[in-house]
Amino acid sequence: MDVNDLRSAVTVTLFLLFLALVVYTWSRKRKPEYDEAAMLPFADEQDTVAPRGEKP
Repeated sequence: MDVNDLRSAVTVTLFLLFLALVVYTWSRKRKPEYDEAAMLPFADEQDTVAPRGEKP
């Protein structure tokens, strides 16, 4: 086995792992989880906003 064969095998293995990660990330089953994570920056806004006419 030549060093170039080993390099090729590692490259192909890493490429397949990359494709698996892309498929896992863009899976439709994960959409609700991503939607929830997208709303995290706004999660505490309801707690910090004072009702009309009242000072915080």
